[in-house]
This record gives sequence, C-alpha cells and structure tokens, in this order.
Amino acid sequence: MVDVGVEPYREVTFDADGDIDVRQRARLAELDVTDLVMFAHGWNNDRGTANRLYDRFFSPFPGLVADEPGVRLGYAGIMWPSIRFADEPIPDFEPRGAVTPRVTPGLDDATLRALVQAFPGRERLVARLAGLLDECPAERTAFDEFGMLIRQLVEEPQDRLAVLFGSDLESEDHPQSDPVMLYEDTLTVCVGFTDALEEAGAEMAEGPAPGISLGGGLKKAWNGAKELLRQATYYAMKRRSGAVGRLGLGPLLGELARSSPSMRVHLVGHSQGARLVSFALRGLPEGARNVKSVTLLQGAFSHYAFAGRLPHSVRGGGALSDAQRRIDGPLVACYSHHDTALGVIYPLASRLAGDAAGLIASHDKWGAIGYDGVQAVTGTPTLTVAQALRGGMPDRGCVNVDASALVRRGGPPAGAHNDVCHAELARMVLAAGRVGR
Repeated sequence: MVDVGVEPYREVTFDADGDIDVRQRARLAELDVTDLVMFAHGWNNDRGTANRLYDRFFSPFPGLVADEPGVRLGYAGIMWPSIRFADEPIPDFEPRGAVTPRVTPGLDDATLRALVQAFPGRERLVARLAGLLDECPAERTAFDEFGMLIRQLVEEPQDRLAVLFGSDLESEDHPQSDPVMLYEDTLTVCVGFTDALEEAGAEMAEGPAPGISLGGGLKKAWNGAKELLRQATYYAMKRRSGAVGRLGLGPLLGELARSSPSMRVHLVGHSQGARLVSFALRGLPEGARNVKSVTLLQGAFSHYAFAGRLPHSVRGGGALSDAQRRIDGPLVACYSHHDTALGVIYPLASRLAGDAAGLIASHDKWGAIGYDGVQAVTGTPTLTVAQALRGGMPDRGCVNVDASALVRRGGPPAGAHNDVCHAELARMVLAAGRVGR
C-alpha cells in the first residue's frame, strides 16, 4: 500500500450510506492545524489508486507554505466505496511510455473483482455479464439479456437513501430515477457507445481473445456493451457520491466546525469526487462557516448543477442551486477541453440517461462541469490558470478556471480526465482558500 508522504495526514473512510469510521473521525478532530485540505477521489478508483493520487497531489503543498508564518497545514484523503475499471491507465501513476491498451470487450480479473466488491451479493450477475463480453454472440437476444442483467446489477431498492442523490438537476419534468439508457433498446445504446469510443480516438481490438474477430455489425457493438456496463456502474457511483457527500461529509464538516472552530477547511474533489464535495455543502449544518474554499478538478457532473434556473426551462434548477453560498470563499471549477471522457463519452451517457431530457434545447444541456465550467450562474468569471495565480480570485461565488493549457495529457478514450497532479493546481487550492494571505 502506498503511503501518503505529507504530515499530518488523516484518512477518512465512508461507507455507501455516508457512515464514517468513528476512530478516523476522532483522529481528524484532534489535528492541531490552521488549515485542512480534504481531497475526494473520483469513481474510477480503489484505495491503492486513491492513495497514489493523494500522495502525488499533496506533495507540492509543504514547500508552497514553508515560508508562510502561522500556517499549519493538514491533509485528509476521503475514501468512499467506488469502483476501479483496471483497463483505464491513469497519467502520473503508470510507467512512463506505457502504451494505452486497445479497447476490448472482455473484463480483466482486477475489474471482475472490483465489480463483485462494489455490488455484493450479485456475483452471478457479474459472472454472466463477463461471459457475454467474452463470447460476443452475434445475436440481438444476447444484447437484450445483457441489458436486463445490467439493470439488475445497478438497481437500488427505493427505500435506500442513495436513490435521492442520483440527479444533478431538480425539476418536475425530471424525477429521480434510474438512467433511461438502461431501459432503451440495448443494442442501439451499445452501437452509440461504440461510435463514441471511436470518436474519442479509442483503438478497437479485433476481439477479446485469439481467434475471435469482432468485425462489423453486432459483434463490433460489444465494444460499446462494455462501455454501457462502465457507464451503468458510473451512475450507480454517482448516486453514491451524492449520498456520501450529503449524508457523510457534510455532517462531518459540521462537527469539525463545533469541535475545531478555528480550523479552516478546503475541499478538493476530482471527477465524481468533485460531485461528492459539492453535495457536502447541502449537508453542512446551518451556521457552519468553516469551509473556506471548494476546488473542483475535472468535475464529472452537470455544468448546470449550481444554476438557480435551467436555460430554456420554465421551472427547475440545479440540484445544488446556490449551494456555493454555503462556502466562506469561492467555488473554483477547473476544466479542460482535452478531457474526452467528459467531452465525448459524458454527453452521450447523459443523453442516454435522460439527465436533462426536455429541459434545454441545445447540445449544451449534456455538458459536464469539468469540460466547460459552471454554466447559467450569473456573475461567474472565467480565468486561465495563469490569470488566477497571478491576479487572484474573487472571494465569493463561482469561478471558472480554464486549465486546458495545463491539463492535457492522457490517451483515449478518457483523454486528460485524470491529469490533475500539477503544482499549479496545488497553488490554485491555496489561492482559492487565501492560505497565507
């Protein structure tokens, strides 16, 4: 297991319902620091990968505050039960010069284990899904079965609180529900994902095993079938990230406000971890003002999540409308146009999920906050990284930072989605939180 090489560092672990390890909570409250940076990893992580991310991202911080009198910086890594698809290489963590693997339908052993762990009690479903992806049968009925199995894998009982946190938007036209893509014609959805993978620059392998050629037609669509499985688990983790933020991290921050009133907290989230820390603002008790900044890195949720009103909609707004007002400081959304996971795959998955169906009459309705920043929030400026670090940022409200010149490494289909370990982004967190100013 990789150690996180900064001190003092604390790990904070939540389960799928937002319950926290009580011993970790006590150790966090005992920290004698002026400022605490709390980082939440994204959905495509296991504990080892998250630790490598935290070690790498936090490493510049000690040097950046070494000459700041009176600043005692602490660090916390938020662990929440996500899932790691092991076929997706992550920049900074993979060996230099590693070649991005070609897309294949089959599931590797590590991903199979991760699916079983993420969906306990559904081992038979996972095994059958894996079997279909290995076989790639050229029959429509096989795709129908695949779709049915995915629905059974990711469905949540209606009495689970997690079902309340699956949407980024609030509207009478868009109730909380499972993604529409799980109920559409499975083959059509798989063909759409296959096309999107090719648009994102992914190289398709000929088959999952020697002697099996996918070719065209139905067999080729199994590449998209694997992506459908990935996106279905993504939406299951999306519900979970909202629940952990609202029911777990938010109340924890409220406890810190009472037990350590002078501690200034700075939240950082990557991908769906950005959604987690954002939903934590909804769980922050009334009157708690200890959150001094929130920095979102390649946020994998709707760019309208903070909007008071959705464009071209008579009613309804973002699920986090005005949540930025709970911060005693700015909400900084860093985004990059080199993020093809959010620029190509996310819009298609959102459309197939019905995430904004009928609400907005343009392609922009499918956008992610990590691809083009916060949208439809009046007064939100857009800065480059250089401008933000040179001239500072507003003390309140939403701020978009175009990090495309910096966040640009990564092969298809994810692109630069995971390219977030940069000293400049560490400086961004400190600047947003007015640490040392």
